[in-house]
Amino acid sequence: MLLADPEKEPGKSPRDGKPGPRLNPLEVEIIDLFVEVSRLLGQPRSLAEIYGVLFISERPLAMDDLIERLALSKGSASQGLRFLRNLGAVKMIYVPGDRRVHYEAVAELRKLLTRFLRDQIVPQLETGQARLERIAGMIRQLPSAQRARLNGRVTMLQSWGKRGRKFLPMLVKILGA
Repeated sequence: MLLADPEKEPGKSPRDGKPGPRLNPLEVEIIDLFVEVSRLLGQPRSLAEIYGVLFISERPLAMDDLIERLALSKGSASQGLRFLRNLGAVKMIYVPGDRRVHYEAVAELRKLLTRFLRDQIVPQLETGQARLERIAGMIRQLPSAQRARLNGRVTMLQSWGKRGRKFLPMLVKILGA
């Protein structure tokens, strides 16, 4: 991420040395806040940087703007925007007189959380159930000394999954209402 770095010349982009818009201290702090959250969720830093700069931006930004401001590769920016759009965290915006596609952050936490739970967590719980059943079958084939402890652990994971599959759809309904 392009931060205020005393080693770099102010106003210069690290990629080509040409003057480019810098991130101001407020933008840096907002982006860093989202980077910390993304780290907790196990998401790539670039997703948080893209979302953070769009979140704090006064106007919609084109992918080229994001690439320049955050010193991202075109591939990273493209993949990040696609992921964030699929998640419902950013939306495309029409800017009159500009043929480029512009993006804006969706700032409604309820929508973001609902979509994340529905599209990411619930499907993971469902595929996890089948995997736990396969693991339980593998454990049944182990010698009895190993089987006892591992059976308890798998039973615990299955219980967590069952609770999650029961609770999360209700939470998605509540948040979506």
